[in-house]
Amino acid sequence: MTLITVLRIIWMASAALLTILVLLHSPKGDGIAGIGGQAQLFTSAKSAEKTLNQVTWTLSIIFIGLTIILSAGWLAN
Repeated sequence: MTLITVLRIIWMASAALLTILVLLHSPKGDGIAGIGGQAQLFTSAKSAEKTLNQVTWTLSIIFIGLTIILSAGWLAN
């Protein structure tokens, strides 16, 4: 596997996970707590929402960074 292949796999995985995480966000601000039962993994709904936001932002940065790197052609095929 080349470096480009590995980066593309990470890029696609981050896109899929980012889509799932964005769908988990509640329009009312409930986030995971609005799903019911899922929020019991965390100590409170507030910490669940904070964790969800942090993971979403991290994946967003990874996705955008890899998009720039892969589209700029800095890596030779």
